[in-house]
Amino acid sequence: MERNESTVTLFGGLQQCDIIAASFFAVMRPSMFDVINLSCVRDERMLFHGLSFHVRPGDLVQIEGPNGAGKTSLLRLLAGLSRAEEGEVRWQGETLQRQREIWQQNLLYLGHQPGVKAVLSPLENLRFWHGDSSQAALYAALEQVSLTGYEEVPVAQLSAGQQRRVALARLWLSSARLWILDEPLTAIDKAGVETLMARFNQHASQGGAVILTTHQELPAAALRKIRLSGEWQ
Repeated sequence: MERNESTVTLFGGLQQCDIIAASFFAVMRPSMFDVINLSCVRDERMLFHGLSFHVRPGDLVQIEGPNGAGKTSLLRLLAGLSRAEEGEVRWQGETLQRQREIWQQNLLYLGHQPGVKAVLSPLENLRFWHGDSSQAALYAALEQVSLTGYEEVPVAQLSAGQQRRVALARLWLSSARLWILDEPLTAIDKAGVETLMARFNQHASQGGAVILTTHQELPAAALRKIRLSGEWQ
């Protein structure tokens, strides 16, 4: 595994941003998603500056860093939910602003909160998000995340882990090519993590890509890591 290390400048200091590539051959594949000289300020504090990387079909990319380093802020910028101080994000060579409709069709974003409607059941939540999916597909997706028997139970009555699994069931229904996931493994047991990693790898093998944050060590041989250290030097 090769390691490329880049340094980004902050106000009066430096922050390390380490980019670890899975292999030399990843560079040879065409890019689907480009981050170019991205800078982010929150509460008058520079979180990162001059951040650039590329995501290609088949990539699994983990954003690492301590709390407060800007991981969630970065994912929101990548998803087009907030704007950067500097730099831009491109989908297939074009900025997100110029092709927002196409971009939204190709993106599945799951934030740190489950984002499910508490008054609805898991089945109703999935039907709300994926109304074009068959009843059988909805049930099958809930089975994948071990919610068989809970399909009609109001989400408000489920545990935190079960509520997160309702949202994660969308990974078996979405046709989006790029998944951006903020802490998808929170409150998920070991068996659930293994199931999710298998789904990530399957998505990548089919030409998709995954960008995620997690504090867990992931058992993926082709995983690339981008670290936001949050450290002043």
